Amino acid sequence: MIYDVLNILKKEIGNYLEGSEDLVVLDNMARAEDTNDTSLNNNVIITLLSTEEESTLKNTPRHEMKNGSKIYKSGAAYLNLYVMVAANRSTYEMSLQDISKVVEFFQDKSIFTNNNTDPSIFTNSTSESNIEEFKFMVDLKSLRIEELSYAWTVLGGRTMPSALYKVSIVKVQKQKVTGVGPAITTIEETTLNLTKNLTENE
Repeated sequence: MIYDVLNILKKEIGNYLEGSEDLVVLDNMARAEDTNDTSLNNNVIITLLSTEEESTLKNTPRHEMKNGSKIYKSGAAYLNLYVMVAANRSTYEMSLQDISKVVEFFQDKSIFTNNNTDPSIFTNSTSESNIEEFKFMVDLKSLRIEELSYAWTVLGGRTMPSALYKVSIVKVQKQKVTGVGPAITTIEETTLNLTKNLTENE
C-alpha cells in the first residue's frame, strides 16, 4: 500500500506538470549526488523519508461483518508517511517553477480517494496489492532551518528546491482471512449457550 500511495502521487504530479509522467520519479534523491549516475538528472524526485504509526487507530477491531458472518482478518497498520518532493531540473529556474507547481497542486487537491482519482492511475499499478479503495490526505510540513539542514545532510548534502509533505493515513493490511465465525445477535443467547455448556461439562 505504501508503494501504491506514492505511485498515485507520482502519476498525479506528473500529469499536472506538463502532463508528463516521465518527469516525476520515485527514487532515493541521495543518488542525485553521484556524478556517475545521471538517471535522476532533470527530474522531480519523490523520496520516502520516514514512516510513523498512527497510534490513535492502533486498537481498531480486526473483524468485519459480511453476509451475517464475522470475518476475522490480520491486523492493519495505519501509517503516516513523510515524503520529500524535490526538483532536480537542468536549471535552477526550472526547478523553482516545478516545485511551485507541486505546491499549487497539493493546495488544490489535498485529499485523495478512489472516487476523485483517475482509475487508470491505480488499476494499472504493478503492485500485487490490487488496490481498489483508498483515502489519504497530504499536508505541507514546515521544518526549522536546523531540521532542514540535517535532512539534506542525510540525503547527500546538496539542497534542491523542495517541499516536505505528511501523507496520512495509509492503511496497510494483508488480505488474509484468519477465521470466520457466526455473528453474535444477542447477549442473552450467548449467555444461555455458555451456561448450557458449563452444565453439560459438570
